Amino acid sequence: MFDWLGFKKGLPLWWSYRLNRHQKPVVEDIFEGIAQTRLDLMNSWAMEYWSHLGRLRQQIEAHLTAPFGEEAVKNAATLFEAALTRGSDFSELFLLNEQGHVIFSTYSPHIGRAHSWESPMYLGIYQAGKGGRCLFGPYADPLTLEIGPSTSKFHDEMTLMYIEPVAGPEGLAYLLCGRVPNDVIGDLIQRESGHVYPDSGDNYLFMAKPVLCKHIQPGTALSRSRFEDFTFTHGENLKDGVKTDWGVVRVREHTELELMFTDPATGELHPGVANTIANGSNLFVQFPGYSDYRHIPVIGKGVTFQLPHCPDVWGMMCEGDLEEVYRIRSIHLRLVRIYSLISVFTALSSGIVLGLVAAKWGAGPTAAAAVLWILLLGWIGSRVLTQKGTRPVSLAIHAIHEFIRKVAEGKGDLTQRLPLSDFNNDELKEIAKWINNFIDSQEGIISQVKLATLDVQTSQTALRGNTSSSERSSHRVKSKIDDMITGTLSQLKDIDSAKDVAQQMSVTLESLEQAASNQIVVAQSEVGHIGEKMRQIQDKALETNRTISAFLESTQKITEFLQVIREISAQTNLLALNASIEAARVGEHGKGFSVVAGEIRKLADMTGHSAAVINDTIAGIQQNAAVALASMEEGDRAVTEGARLVAATTELLQHAGQQDTVRLQVVQDMVKLIEQVAAVSIENRQISTDVEKTVQELISDMSAVRHTSTDVEAITDSLLQLVNQFHLTESRRR
Repeated sequence: MFDWLGFKKGLPLWWSYRLNRHQKPVVEDIFEGIAQTRLDLMNSWAMEYWSHLGRLRQQIEAHLTAPFGEEAVKNAATLFEAALTRGSDFSELFLLNEQGHVIFSTYSPHIGRAHSWESPMYLGIYQAGKGGRCLFGPYADPLTLEIGPSTSKFHDEMTLMYIEPVAGPEGLAYLLCGRVPNDVIGDLIQRESGHVYPDSGDNYLFMAKPVLCKHIQPGTALSRSRFEDFTFTHGENLKDGVKTDWGVVRVREHTELELMFTDPATGELHPGVANTIANGSNLFVQFPGYSDYRHIPVIGKGVTFQLPHCPDVWGMMCEGDLEEVYRIRSIHLRLVRIYSLISVFTALSSGIVLGLVAAKWGAGPTAAAAVLWILLLGWIGSRVLTQKGTRPVSLAIHAIHEFIRKVAEGKGDLTQRLPLSDFNNDELKEIAKWINNFIDSQEGIISQVKLATLDVQTSQTALRGNTSSSERSSHRVKSKIDDMITGTLSQLKDIDSAKDVAQQMSVTLESLEQAASNQIVVAQSEVGHIGEKMRQIQDKALETNRTISAFLESTQKITEFLQVIREISAQTNLLALNASIEAARVGEHGKGFSVVAGEIRKLADMTGHSAAVINDTIAGIQQNAAVALASMEEGDRAVTEGARLVAATTELLQHAGQQDTVRLQVVQDMVKLIEQVAAVSIENRQISTDVEKTVQELISDMSAVRHTSTDVEAITDSLLQLVNQFHLTESRRR
């Protein structure tokens, strides 16, 4: 019947459960609501901080035209600080380049550090670089401890890291990272001040299915759980150690990653965690509960889930000790018990007293004694019933009434809570717990509204500055457009003048083209005649060349003839000499022949001399004829070149006529182009006028926006004043 609890521990728990068994559906709804509220809270929190990071990423990408320089760092500092203010749970925002180096951080000592494969966040960097956004952790990072806490009063080195890729002009350029101390998420799911079961109720996270962080075993704690902040019912905590019959359960540094939710009696995952991992959900709220890591009977709801962009599947347990959950004793039961005791005491005491009186004094005194005794017992019973029954209920109701009145009329003081120790374990204590829970929820909502209002106020101030700047820029744009329109009008006048000049140029060129065409015809005729004459000269030169060549050949023959004459003269001279010799030998008879021979020798000498002179003359003639032939050949080449030039001139004159036509066509095309430019300029003037009108409307709109922004700012101030009427816990940020 009592299962693993045994009779001694199981009997009182069974009796508590038995008395409140009708409360089981209510308890189920309570744990379902706690689990769903915490899930919604964590998901909305994660999405809120992704939106903070996404907004910063868009701002960075808008300014990311080149690798980070000094100017970019200055701009980044302003953007990062604003994002850090909005996302108060971030303790650091930083930017990694492709090599894993920190190029900017809100924590300046972090700048320049490298995150290689040895870095504790390397798995998250790798996942983000491969698949986009990544929520990585929890993991131990000494830098988190060094930087300090953000919003949680508990702080160690356990870390959650938001990692978002930043696109550059050529693809992935940087990784934007947001560091959150992991105790923030512990505060998020605990909400101790509004806990329904403050003595034992505990909400904690554990690993259900590791996908990225495969080194974390299923059932390993992922959040702080009653470590050193709040103690259990018996005054124990996990830092000092929780004693069980199987040893002490203790955590030395962090609950996260150190604690495995195992039953110390079996060494296996306790049933709540094991069933949640196996089924994805587990609800168990009846006797005898199940054993947790302290070997204490607990009940509650377990769920598995994934936060946005977190690859791993987490589990959450929302538990309470069976004893506390079913500790309640109803007012009705207490009053019935008191009334029953009074009735039993009255009956027994009346019987004894009246029996003694009747035995000693008779019926009359007995009746009088009975009346007096009943009155006395009635007075005593009413006092007991008042002190033990109705008065505590009345005082509790009065305390709740006064608390609600103070909250309702006390200018919104949401820091107050009903002291649960002042209440008995009945329905009124349950009401007080739920009132505390309601006030805690309202404080959380108002805190969020206050933060949102401050954010709106900050954004509104920036919007007002941007609106004023835009209005001034619009006025400058309007001034520039006015200058542009003035320049366009001047340009139109110049274009009109250019069009007129081009038209006059077209007429002038047309007349010049006609005159040039006529002159070109005459020139072509004259050049034709010149070409004919040049051809005749060329023919004559060729004929002369042939004559000179023939003359040179003739002189060559004369030279040959002169050579023969010189040889004949030499022969004749020799014969004359021989004749003289023979005549001298004959004597007197040979004198006449000797004279003849002498004359013949003289004639031969003269002939030889004349042949030599003629030969020299012929040589001179040949030399001059060669020079003349060379000159004639040069002249022939000149005549040939002249003929070629005449032909080229004729062709040029023909092309000149064609080019005049082309020039005229070009001028006509230019006139058409100028007319088109004039038409476009007229259209631009209209467009500029429209733009000027639009800018004027924009200025009016910006002025209206500025006024509206002022109105919104006033409304925001009023809202902030209204929110500031609520007194909130200083350390509470959400």
